Amino acid sequence: MRVTHIQDILPLVEAPSRYLGSEINTIQKDHSQVKLKFALAFPDLYEIGTSHFGLQILYHILNQRSDVLAERVFAPALDMQSYLRRREIPLQALESGTPLSQFDIVGFSLLYELNYTNILGMLDLAGLPLKSKDRHHHHPVIIAGGPCTCNPEPVADFFDAIVIGDGEEVVIQMADAWIAWKNRDGQSRSALLESWSRLKGIYVPSFFKVSYDADGYPQVKALRDTIPPVERAVLADLDTADFPSRPIVPYGRPVHDRLRLELARGCTRGCRFCQAGMIYRPVRERAPATVMKQCEQALETTGYDDISLLSLSTGDYRCIAPLMEQMIHRYACDHVALSLPSLRAGTLTPELMQRIKTVRKTGFTIAPEAGSQRLRDVINKNITTQDIHQTVQNAFALGWKIIKLYFMIGLPTETQKDLEALVELVRELSLIKGPGGKKSSINVSVATLIPKPHTPFQWAPQISVTEGWEKIQRLKRQLRSPRIHLKWQNPEVSYIEGLMARGDRRMADLLIHAYRKGCQFDGWSDHFRFDLWEDSIREVGVDAQAFVHRARTSNEVFPWDHIDMKVTRAFLWDEWQNALQGGATEDCRDGACQNCGVCDFISIKPQVYPDDGAASQRKVIASQPENGFQQLQLSFAKTENGRFWGHLEMVNIFIRALRRADVPIKFSEGFHPKPKIAFHDALPIGLESLCETMLLTVSDQIASDDLVARLNDQLPDGLNVTDCMPYRKTDENSERAVVYRITLNDGTFEAEAIQRFKTTDAAILERTNRKGKLKKIDLKAMVQHIHCVNPNTLELVVIHRPTAQLRPDVILRHIFELPSEIIRQARVVKLGYRLAKPGDPSTTV
Repeated sequence: MRVTHIQDILPLVEAPSRYLGSEINTIQKDHSQVKLKFALAFPDLYEIGTSHFGLQILYHILNQRSDVLAERVFAPALDMQSYLRRREIPLQALESGTPLSQFDIVGFSLLYELNYTNILGMLDLAGLPLKSKDRHHHHPVIIAGGPCTCNPEPVADFFDAIVIGDGEEVVIQMADAWIAWKNRDGQSRSALLESWSRLKGIYVPSFFKVSYDADGYPQVKALRDTIPPVERAVLADLDTADFPSRPIVPYGRPVHDRLRLELARGCTRGCRFCQAGMIYRPVRERAPATVMKQCEQALETTGYDDISLLSLSTGDYRCIAPLMEQMIHRYACDHVALSLPSLRAGTLTPELMQRIKTVRKTGFTIAPEAGSQRLRDVINKNITTQDIHQTVQNAFALGWKIIKLYFMIGLPTETQKDLEALVELVRELSLIKGPGGKKSSINVSVATLIPKPHTPFQWAPQISVTEGWEKIQRLKRQLRSPRIHLKWQNPEVSYIEGLMARGDRRMADLLIHAYRKGCQFDGWSDHFRFDLWEDSIREVGVDAQAFVHRARTSNEVFPWDHIDMKVTRAFLWDEWQNALQGGATEDCRDGACQNCGVCDFISIKPQVYPDDGAASQRKVIASQPENGFQQLQLSFAKTENGRFWGHLEMVNIFIRALRRADVPIKFSEGFHPKPKIAFHDALPIGLESLCETMLLTVSDQIASDDLVARLNDQLPDGLNVTDCMPYRKTDENSERAVVYRITLNDGTFEAEAIQRFKTTDAAILERTNRKGKLKKIDLKAMVQHIHCVNPNTLELVVIHRPTAQLRPDVILRHIFELPSEIIRQARVVKLGYRLAKPGDPSTTV
């Protein structure tokens, strides 16, 4: 049950659809019918968190259990946080509106160190103590998982337990242990944590003590000999692992708005800066047939028109070429495109590029990381300048106009010559032209290296903020060109990220102090406050320089040494020495075992599927356009929570609903085909309507009533198709009058204000158009009818002209001088149209 409604707040905040929780494929269960209530918490905005692949997997796995429910909660934006605090509304899960404090387990995903203050913000908004030692039996158990947990110490004080490694199997084991513990009435929370600590992949921070040597370096040891070592959990067989067949389709504009398919987990390329490449070993691939089956199921249930093939090194997936060929053969006629993440130069062949562009050209990113061959050898990148040139040349030749390149500064042994080589490489690439000599663009992204835990570079110092800015300014001066666009990560952001990545438990008090000062959403440039971080570091007394900028000795104990990620310290040290000498380490997929320590070659070992051509032989007949097409006009209503979708958001909802309903739509021609759909009006956020219309061109084999039924079956609550008929062209530019009913949630409409408006000669409203010119509009000429139905309900008829259109809120503000917040909370419903001429106000058209 929803304890306190937030519906009144939604009209007041930016992007209100973030907080609806009614997306396609969400799962809602009765809280009274389950044994365990699990909240999956992501400490960033909805647009970021809902794109997180791991969250979707855990949501699917947990909700498959009849005795468990899982709901989602994301960090509210600052405007929503302000309203929640002001109205004393606790942070709630999306699906049911249940306060976070009423769940049994709250699990946070830790993907980025600069989200740590958002964790505190979410706990605070939920009314939960920040530190685990201050929480009691009536509070939910707070846990965490994700890549940042490979050094859990900076946030260890906030969590009761932390998952290290792959979570698919561990989370179910934890759920079983919780249910068993709950069935034994009277047992302490410590008993639950004790049972969890015996599971592989679980770290219980309260079972470990921290001591500091004479130099202030920490050592973390178990309180008792009976506490098992903390060893990373590894999902041995990715091919048989559960996968969401009905992934949630987010509202708004998520970072990754496409179907994501995980081809493989782990990478053995051995890039020495790459934490993911170390902590996700070994390589485990999914069979092409498995990927195709998962793709078929998920496309049918989501309506996506873009597939993203994911892994740490997608180009290294052994069957990538035949898999892409099969996908394109199956889905090209349905206008479903393929996207690949950042790829290694050298693995992206012209054949792969040609397949990618079959439907449309999607994004294209290459990560050389360093400009000189010497420095690429230091980081074990194993690509040459020729590989980079050839890949960019191929892309431009095939019609791509923009290529994104990713580089790092501050790599170990970096010199001025290495930066000069970066500049020279980018300049050379920018001179490459496309077909017919067409100019192309190079987007360059630069970030400071952060030497992460459990990598060979964990012994290296991070460059200072000053040095980082100097390098960036030098690159800015030397890469000035209309064809080169340079972006960079703020070195101050990198400094705080490095501090949190390499810190120990002393970071907890620093995080709380920074949060109390106002630090949140530190990963967002418009929210990051380095001055507040500097003040907090000084006031708490943390020696941040020692954590970030100091080189480490061979025998130094790291804060994360008690976390066994399975890659041995000896292997990492040898790789660090190889880096200093510029030596190469080959990929164990093609060469000899490098003895990194991960595999036991019994249950944990590399899992790859050789390219035997079988995938391309199992082709599926692609769907073809059916016969002719017909142009139809749909009438639909957008009501209730539907009013919180923006116009483009609503368009996307309709397009995906049509795909899920298997309605054949006609597409435009050209490089980026679009479905032939058009909406007569663009409804602003917050406005309901009973009389919207849209045009679409579909197969002439589908009947109107069948189309309505199939589409309504796929639309979310808030949208409903009411009629469908053949389109007959009318004069759509003619003048019309729109009828609105407006109901105030708070306050009343003053009859005197209406009378003043009716008796005045003119009511001039001044507006500045997009070109900056002042435009005067007489409301008397625009408002055809205004009438109070009752003190808080108004009927308004407004002339709608192609050259002049006024939203009801603008009229209300001018006539009644109501506060903006009251107007934004009003329910405004568009009822229909009237002839735009004086006459009987009750007659509608």
